[in-house]
Amino acid sequence: MYEVGTALIYLVVMAAVAAVVFGITALVFGRGEELPPLAPGATPTRLPVDGVTGDDVRELRFPQAVRGYRMAEVDWVLDRLATELDRADHERALLEGEIAALRAELAERSRSDAGIEADSSR
Repeated sequence: MYEVGTALIYLVVMAAVAAVVFGITALVFGRGEELPPLAPGATPTRLPVDGVTGDDVRELRFPQAVRGYRMAEVDWVLDRLATELDRADHERALLEGEIAALRAELAERSRSDAGIEADSSR
């Protein structure tokens, strides 16, 4: 009888420990459901309304949750996005410079053509 009582106590203690471990795990990791979506238009991160630059993206930091995201992957994507923004800004500045030079050349040619027409009409 003594052995049955001891075995029963071990079973009860093991069940209690398993229940406590399960409860703590469920509290920490959740039950597998997805995180609830944010309200429309709400975001925990901030970016400028216009003119987002590579530095703006580099300064972004996302809040972490227990069941959050993989930091290394998000940081890699943000770095790549920031690099692409910097490259696009640089390319746009070069193209705007070329457009300004072509407009200046066109204006110069228009003036010289107008001068030639004025001389030929005399």
